[in-house]
Amino acid sequence: MRILLDTHLLIWSALDRLPAAAARFFEDKANTLLFSPVSVWEVAIKHGLGRAGFTVDPAFFYCGLLSAGYQELSITGRHALLVSTLPQLHKDPFDRILLAQAASEGIPFLTVDRRLAQHPGSVIFVGA
Repeated sequence: MRILLDTHLLIWSALDRLPAAAARFFEDKANTLLFSPVSVWEVAIKHGLGRAGFTVDPAFFYCGLLSAGYQELSITGRHALLVSTLPQLHKDPFDRILLAQAASEGIPFLTVDRRLAQHPGSVIFVGA
């Protein structure tokens, strides 16, 4: 199964801090784990702002995702357009495009964010 991962899960995976509910998706070799350039962008911006939890170097983060075997899901205009149809349950632009990407591609979105889990569609909450 193809699965789009939220940014926090990608960071926690690199730090070996995945919640048990998420780890099973990462360990299942039948799953293709996808990341969005949006996650790299989010890390770059928040790292530059000195935000807590975003201390990883963005270039190191990106290279690490690729070397770990995650596949990059490109952003398309179709994804961007779908953002306008999402309910206003969550206003974070990074999270909204991730949700739109998953919905547009018809794939599940794995998240630790309870607010994102309220969105319609295939959102899988794996938080503690």
